[in-house]
Amino acid sequence: MFSRIRSISIKEFRQVSRDTRSLGILIFIPAFMLLMFGYAVNFDVDDIALAVYDEDNSVQSRQLIDKFVHSGYFDLKYYLDSPREIDRLLDRELIRVAIVIPENFSNSIIRGEDVSIQVLIDGANASAAATVMGYTNTIVQDYSLDILSETMLTAKGTTFAPPIDYHPRVWYNPELRSPVFLIPGLIAFILMVTSAVSTSLSIVREKELGTMEQLAVSSIHPVELIIGKIMPFVLTSLISTVFILLGGYLLFGVGVAGSFLWLSLLVVLFLFVALGWGLLISTTSDTQQVAFMKALTTTMLPTFILSGFVFPIHNMPVAVQVITYIVPARYFLEALRAIMVKGVGGAVFWEQIIALLIFGFILVLVSTRRMKKQGYVTV
Repeated sequence: MFSRIRSISIKEFRQVSRDTRSLGILIFIPAFMLLMFGYAVNFDVDDIALAVYDEDNSVQSRQLIDKFVHSGYFDLKYYLDSPREIDRLLDRELIRVAIVIPENFSNSIIRGEDVSIQVLIDGANASAAATVMGYTNTIVQDYSLDILSETMLTAKGTTFAPPIDYHPRVWYNPELRSPVFLIPGLIAFILMVTSAVSTSLSIVREKELGTMEQLAVSSIHPVELIIGKIMPFVLTSLISTVFILLGGYLLFGVGVAGSFLWLSLLVVLFLFVALGWGLLISTTSDTQQVAFMKALTTTMLPTFILSGFVFPIHNMPVAVQVITYIVPARYFLEALRAIMVKGVGGAVFWEQIIALLIFGFILVLVSTRRMKKQGYVTV
């Protein structure tokens, strides 16, 4: 049995090595995706271009500006002489935020009166604008508390302490870096796409060449045939996973906080699902071109959009959230992030494991029955 599986696997390795399209999927895509998502796709909001129009030009107004500059999020690009320049800078995207400080800013503060400042934010990118607004609110509130404390100290000789001592702590990703969120999703994306595409192409290639019928009537057991056909892609996908984990750690400092054993078991289980999907596609396709398009369409888009890879599922409409439950990558990604980022064990994500097992068995069972109906499996 093992010798026959080995022979089929060696044959498949040779075929893949001569197929430039398969080699591109298995080698080029993981490297390209790692670099692209690690460097190009970045949701971090920092170095925010800032312009200031300070009509007051006082000690108090400069202290407020210093609060923005020293926060680490804003980069003061322009100190304006006229408010009319703001429209031009925002229109040309030379700045993302503009602050207008009124003329009587310091006098109002000294007299204890309410004073207003104007903050203009470029809202073309809604997500980034919301983050910038949060930064701005925090800085202005901190400045207001400093002014209030200073006023209390001057008037009564006592310091002012806010009723709630607020010191937030961010767990698992204290620096809020995008690669920590994206690298696990990249593993799910690459494994699903490469495994499903490669498996579907491998079996459909046999159909095109007319050798699938010969293999079906030979002494090779159908299980041996399927295992031998998918084994090269299992090994290649595992190597891709190691490559992404190593590259993520060396290039972006994203390690594995949890157990490597749980990580390995989870990856193998997800490969079982991905390869089952590839088998199912192969039973519905007669040419490699059709199989390639079906595999890309049914794996790339759902994994990228509906798995939580880039877009949070809880922000989607309810109808779309329901659809995500039939996307296997959703369950894999939830468990994978729990292992890599939070360092938890199987007791936390056992539901995801059961869901992947169900998906895998259903896909393999349906694929096998279809292959049997088509005459490629005789048992």
